[in-house]
Amino acid sequence: MAPTLLTQISQLLTVDIDCMDPEVAKRHTRSTSSPFFCDMTSNQAIVSGEATRSEQAVLLRSAIEEAKKKQSPDSDTFAQDVLDIFTVLLAKQVYPYLGGNVHAQTSPPAAFDVQKTVVHAQKLVELFEAKGIPRSRVCIKIPTTAEGMVACAELQKEGIQTLATCLFSVPQALAAHQARCVYVAPYFNELRVHFEPTIWREYATPGKDHPMSQVIFDVKAVYGRIGSKTKVMPASIVTPREVIGLVSLKPDHITISGGILDKLAALPVVAPEELEIEEELSADYLVSNGALLKEALAKDVESSRKLDDALKLFDEAERKTKEYILKIATKTQ
Repeated sequence: MAPTLLTQISQLLTVDIDCMDPEVAKRHTRSTSSPFFCDMTSNQAIVSGEATRSEQAVLLRSAIEEAKKKQSPDSDTFAQDVLDIFTVLLAKQVYPYLGGNVHAQTSPPAAFDVQKTVVHAQKLVELFEAKGIPRSRVCIKIPTTAEGMVACAELQKEGIQTLATCLFSVPQALAAHQARCVYVAPYFNELRVHFEPTIWREYATPGKDHPMSQVIFDVKAVYGRIGSKTKVMPASIVTPREVIGLVSLKPDHITISGGILDKLAALPVVAPEELEIEEELSADYLVSNGALLKEALAKDVESSRKLDDALKLFDEAERKTKEYILKIATKTQ
């Protein structure tokens, strides 16, 4: 079989799947005994998309019935419980095709509350364990707010792996390092481009010209200088050309949606040169409940805008899925 751009990239860094459709994972994996993908990432928008697919209807009903055994559909927490169970069941479908972790994201309304974030993360890990996936193979995605990073530090003490998501700046990445997150996921494109494609901007050489390229380069550089064990996993990618640009920045991982994976698998390899191309850690971004990170984000208007907008979109997706869950649950009563 002729090598493809996807296989070429996989030889240079670790490829993760940003998708919860097991069929996508299956067609890019020759054997479950030798998985192509390391991790499977997810978020509220991905879960929302799966909830309304006819192929996942049985799985959603299963989550509803499981939640009904614990509480009434009329309770305030019912939809969230179904959503959490459904998220875990979706991840379990993809789990056989992974060599690493399944990921699940904490609820957006909890993003600015340390305790709520910790409790939701613990709940998700417990659900995964109940479905046969050990916590050593679970990573919880948490938005990179000051409170979120303080929560990550607490969760790390319990042996719960975390990923700092919705990340757009070096201070956020340094806070994630200090919280001992396993990964940071810098968003190459702000989340809204996936909902409003017209605002996406194309760059001839994304690895050099895209404004987030410098941020990712700086994060990698400062992590190298301080010997950070936190891995860099760019996300929110729109085109194969952006993937090529990101590979040139030499991140540790890259998480790619199903559609882009299929395109990369259909493209030939590129010339090696296309895949080639500083700030000190001097402050504690977690002290005083993340006060310094909060201050840094307050000064960085653009990063704060992107972070807040991502949380808004994820919250909308979560609420939409809950409404759909309650509608289905009512019909099955």
